[in-house]
Amino acid sequence: MLDILEKYSLAESLSYLAGKYPSKVVFSTSLGQEDQVITDAIFKNKIDIKVFSLDTGRLFQETYELIDRTRSKYKQNIDIYFPNTEKVQQILTQKGANSFYESIENRKECCFIRKIDPLKRALSGAEVWITGLRAEQSENRNDMKIWEWDEGNKVWKFNPLINWTHKDVLKYITVNKVPDNPLHRKGFISIGCQPCTRAIDPDEHPRAGRWWWEESKKECGLHA
Repeated sequence: MLDILEKYSLAESLSYLAGKYPSKVVFSTSLGQEDQVITDAIFKNKIDIKVFSLDTGRLFQETYELIDRTRSKYKQNIDIYFPNTEKVQQILTQKGANSFYESIENRKECCFIRKIDPLKRALSGAEVWITGLRAEQSENRNDMKIWEWDEGNKVWKFNPLINWTHKDVLKYITVNKVPDNPLHRKGFISIGCQPCTRAIDPDEHPRAGRWWWEESKKECGLHA
């Protein structure tokens, strides 16, 4: 499988997997530039892959607007998964709206409720999970392969852009006129929830703007 996927183009590899695992391939998009590249390839080529996104309830307004622009451009839907209402109510009642600032444990709890738990629902029944991960995004992703087994979610994980550079991504977006988030032009390279994301300086690491108040691996747990 690895040899086949590595020799194909982005669209070719997506089409191949959709044919090999009919109705069992899904793509999770956080609306970042990498994810918009993959969304473009899926929607433009009408590949039978479900595209979904996790709405944590605390996204930037620009992200919501990008969802609408993307749906309008391609005339296709993005399935939205929300966190469990009772779990959100419970954490807000017991710990307040901003408990994630207080400790890494609290932040991971919030990420679990708002992202990891909904992801498991979204992946239910799937055999292949497509992501927009790139190796140069963080040290944690350097060793990831283009095709690997995700034991936690019991699915095959396809990372078609793992060896792409940021320049590759920007070139694709420009050439194909792919809609992206205007926050990227304001120093927001990696965009997550609004309270947990800040703009970065040109000399900072791309993930420095995520959970900037803590010393951690800068991951929410989706790609452990």
